[in-house]
Amino acid sequence: MTPALEIKNASKRFGKVVTAENISFSVPTNSALGIVGPNGAGKSTLLSLITGVLPLDSGAVYFDGKDVTALSPGSRSQEGVARTFQIPRPFVDMTVFENVYVGAAFGADKHGKAGYENAAHALEVTGLIHLAEEPARKLRLLDRKRLELARALATEPKLILLDEIAGGLTERELPELIELIKGLITQGMTVIWIEHIVHALLEVVDQLMCLAVGEILAIGNPREVMSSPAVIEVYLGSTLDLEAR
Repeated sequence: MTPALEIKNASKRFGKVVTAENISFSVPTNSALGIVGPNGAGKSTLLSLITGVLPLDSGAVYFDGKDVTALSPGSRSQEGVARTFQIPRPFVDMTVFENVYVGAAFGADKHGKAGYENAAHALEVTGLIHLAEEPARKLRLLDRKRLELARALATEPKLILLDEIAGGLTERELPELIELIKGLITQGMTVIWIEHIVHALLEVVDQLMCLAVGEILAIGNPREVMSSPAVIEVYLGSTLDLEAR
């Protein structure tokens, strides 16, 4: 089966700083890949290379078997690639529904009735429909995270990239988010999830990748990766967050 995403020998530098060095991996359709690594490892940069926000210096990106390396971020969104960001930045003076409608209109080119239906469906999936008319500035952090996800879902993605979507949430809030992400996979989406809260990843992902200084340090079975001596060393001798506290 053609993988949902395939990265071949991807490299990116900013001057002398290497953020990706000949990275190659693939993600099967309807599966979840978790990405871990220390700050500065190149995790968020990798997502920007996948979405096209940053161009590759060399290498290629394939989505659903199609070479999308030369496509713009907008074109990749139309193909079915969506992303959330680590810090939610909703349009605070707009309602929750209006925020998500923007995703449908500009990410999926759905306007009018089709855009409204897309937005309503995304709000239903993320459990925000009861807050549809609430100004986005009034949302608590968990609901802002859900809104960030709803905006991405309104673009009708096949592949969704999550950048530390659990960051800042309490242990009591995490299960809701974990179940929501599991539900996306059940519905047929492919997920790539960057997260420092490793025990949350271990409940969801099929494979785990550890990045360090722009290179893949390990990739494979999630618990085997986190038990790797090289990965443990990257985390300064600690296996923090492998289990919920």
